[in-house]
Amino acid sequence: MSDAQNRKLKVTLVRSPVGTRPEHRASVRGLGLRRLNHTVELPDTPAIRGMVRKVSYLVRCE
Repeated sequence: MSDAQNRKLKVTLVRSPVGTRPEHRASVRGLGLRRLNHTVELPDTPAIRGMVRKVSYLVRCE
């Protein structure tokens, strides 16, 4: 396996999605984030990056 296939993004929910658009809440759930300060490691793919970019004001990404 190459290094590109092993890349991971660490995404943390830092703001509540309550009161946001339904599409943004769906993106947060799709990323696997359930509660504030919840962190998940996800593969670095264009689809995941797009979801993170859409809700960038709610999450912190490393």
